[in-house]
Amino acid sequence: MHVSKVGIWLAPMIFGGILLASFAGLVEPSDGIRVIALAAWMVTWWVSEAVPIPVTALLPIVAFPLLGIFDMRGATLPYADPVIYLFMGGFIIALAMEKNRLHLRIALNLIRVTGTKANGIIAGFYLATAFLSMWISNTATAVMMLPIAMSIVQLIVTANPDMGDHKGFVHFSFTLMLGIAYAANIGGVITLIGTPPNVVLVGLMDQFYGFSLDFNRWLLIGLPVGGVMLLMMYVFLVRVLYPNGLGQIAGSDHVIQEQLRNLGPISKAEVRVSLVLVATALCWILREPLNLLFQTTLLNDTIIAMTGGICMFLVPNGAGSDAKLLDWKSMKELPWGVLLLFGGGMSLAKGMEAAGIIQAIGAYVAGTSALSLAWLILGLILVCLFLTELMSNVALVTIFLPVVFGIADGMGEEVLPFVIPITMASSFAFMLPISTPPNAILFSSGMISIKEMMKVGIWLNLMAVLLLWLVSLSLVRWVF
Repeated sequence: MHVSKVGIWLAPMIFGGILLASFAGLVEPSDGIRVIALAAWMVTWWVSEAVPIPVTALLPIVAFPLLGIFDMRGATLPYADPVIYLFMGGFIIALAMEKNRLHLRIALNLIRVTGTKANGIIAGFYLATAFLSMWISNTATAVMMLPIAMSIVQLIVTANPDMGDHKGFVHFSFTLMLGIAYAANIGGVITLIGTPPNVVLVGLMDQFYGFSLDFNRWLLIGLPVGGVMLLMMYVFLVRVLYPNGLGQIAGSDHVIQEQLRNLGPISKAEVRVSLVLVATALCWILREPLNLLFQTTLLNDTIIAMTGGICMFLVPNGAGSDAKLLDWKSMKELPWGVLLLFGGGMSLAKGMEAAGIIQAIGAYVAGTSALSLAWLILGLILVCLFLTELMSNVALVTIFLPVVFGIADGMGEEVLPFVIPITMASSFAFMLPISTPPNAILFSSGMISIKEMMKVGIWLNLMAVLLLWLVSLSLVRWVF
């Protein structure tokens, strides 16, 4: 029987079994047991994907009031957390970029700059993909970049028919395609809005500690981590595993020029979207100086993101009509399910905290762990990175981070060196097509096999673990 069909019945059975054990006196009845029962139900559905992941995230709204954990207001409050609107603002800005095709122009010009040598083309695609993924979803980035890469490969084969079976060209095609998926994943960790797990962490840090993870300081960590991981991936794929030795490739520049010609001259709409995007990014980066200048604490990342998003509906697109940079019809493309998933995860985490589960886990680990702090962090990063190969990274950090909070608090340690690298690890899934949408999109092209992806991915996973471990012990502590 398919895993999802098993999961749809297994989850409520586990939930009922835990509650029955509590009623029968096999375990002590408590709020903690009831929250654990609900968490088991949600985790089972998330892992098996028996129902859509955002639907699972709605369970706390129904279950927490019925279980007596929270009233309806308490259960639903996390679904309106400010961090959800931070991400919504980022989504709206990204939609405006996509609607006006600014993202495509940015990508093509970045690729053009890197030249027409084989390795330069690959580097250009990696940089363009990672840069776009900093601002728009890694899925949208991969969907956009893959056809451009495939057209270059096909044109080269057409212009050079005898090159199709050349070992170097096979290596070139393989590293180009695989690297696009990986670069989309890597680019997402660089900015606070680049990928959903980052925003989950922001929300949980505010909920548990009243601590605001700001865009600027995240960039101080995300940029070095993303840059080094991208460089390691490029060297490992292009220089070590699959060198192509092709040098200059005739015809590749023609594809880029043709794509740019099809776009036409830069439009007023693209210029205006660029201005809103740059203004928003500058406000994120300069938030603290601006607050000091105006003697206020009101300016925060959520207000900046939503202001940028609202401006997309207010600024005319310059085409001579009343049309704006973005209309409401385009909002159907906004991933509303991800926003619900944030809310459900934060509601579950709030229930775990209220029931004392997180504190109990922390106290237990602190009292029994024989591992040093450094080795414990390494183990947690390793567990998170390999778990994210099998389940949604948003669901994973939603479940995993509150537990890590408890462990850090129980040991009396600063929490950020634990949770920042763990959150980033959830986006570094390189082994399986099911791990992330970019991996699945690449696999669907038919150009990469699972065996090949696993062969490369296992090494990149281990490199990512080592990099994040070193960052945890050094860079995170220096920045915070």
